Amino acid sequence: MKSVSSKHILVIRLSAMGDVAMSVPVIRALLKQNSNIKITVVSNDFFKPIFEGIAQVNFYTVDVQGKHKGISGLYKLYKELNKLNIDAIADIHNVLRTKILRFFFSLKRINTAIINKGRAEKKALTRAENKVFKQLKTTHERYADVFRKLGFTVDLSNPEFPKRKNVPQSPPFPLGEDGKKWVGIAPFAQHQSKMYPLDLMEEVITNLVATNQYQIFLFGGGAQEIKELKILAQKFKAIILIAGNLSFNEELSLISNLDGMLSMDSANAHLAAMQGIKTITLWGGTHPFAGFAPFNQAKEHMLLSDIEKYPKLPCSVYGNKICDGYQDIMRSISPEMVAERVKKIC
Repeated sequence: MKSVSSKHILVIRLSAMGDVAMSVPVIRALLKQNSNIKITVVSNDFFKPIFEGIAQVNFYTVDVQGKHKGISGLYKLYKELNKLNIDAIADIHNVLRTKILRFFFSLKRINTAIINKGRAEKKALTRAENKVFKQLKTTHERYADVFRKLGFTVDLSNPEFPKRKNVPQSPPFPLGEDGKKWVGIAPFAQHQSKMYPLDLMEEVITNLVATNQYQIFLFGGGAQEIKELKILAQKFKAIILIAGNLSFNEELSLISNLDGMLSMDSANAHLAAMQGIKTITLWGGTHPFAGFAPFNQAKEHMLLSDIEKYPKLPCSVYGNKICDGYQDIMRSISPEMVAERVKKIC
């Protein structure tokens, strides 16, 4: 059997974008601290640019809606991956599909480690009664634990980040004025409980624009989000709409050149943080205690809803559930507070 220092590790994380992005700082630390390692990441093809430029990382596209659909499709995926001479498997997803894939690999007795998601303690954190309100292990550390189980050293305390990428050269608009600080704003999230109201975000932008110090870029995705962002962008000269105008790879390049990102508890926060960008996050029905705070960000970078007014926080881990009467929870974070925090950090 090969030594620990010469293994080919299969890393499985099929979705979602933010969770995939959170694996990047961990993989960078793993590669830096352990010699002669090769990694193959198995994930959705759209996420491939997230790993671009990381030495010793190959990307393998999984198509769970097409050729890799169902048990027969996963067996086909297993046979494809089996040709890569895998030495160890790091399942940092641990869902039904990855369990089936692990079962196939178990026939070859390949060393496998699985993420402990801490479901019981997360349930205790989010329940309304007898809540255990404490900081849980971060997702980044949970990922690192998987590699530690395989015998590798992973220390996340002194991270290194990549150099800024080249700014996209062919957008359909000028990218911004020289001398101004570049701040990205991503006002949307998958669930309503995690989204700062747009009318309040408009007040934040008005405050920042009035200083004449910031060039603001709006990030988002999906037809409805782009439609709403267009309306918002038209109200300000100092706003550039990125959503729908750049490829995902170009967006990542632009993010690497920002002075800061203002985001919800959502994927854009992790896409910025994985590149070492100062990331300010707004928290509604969720809470950093669940372990999903962006990587290597100070506590002052996180603005939380009023815990005294809303003592049942957090209502859920992912924001898919909201406590009764908590629909306007994000309004407890004032636009003035958000704008002043951006000015202080960026």
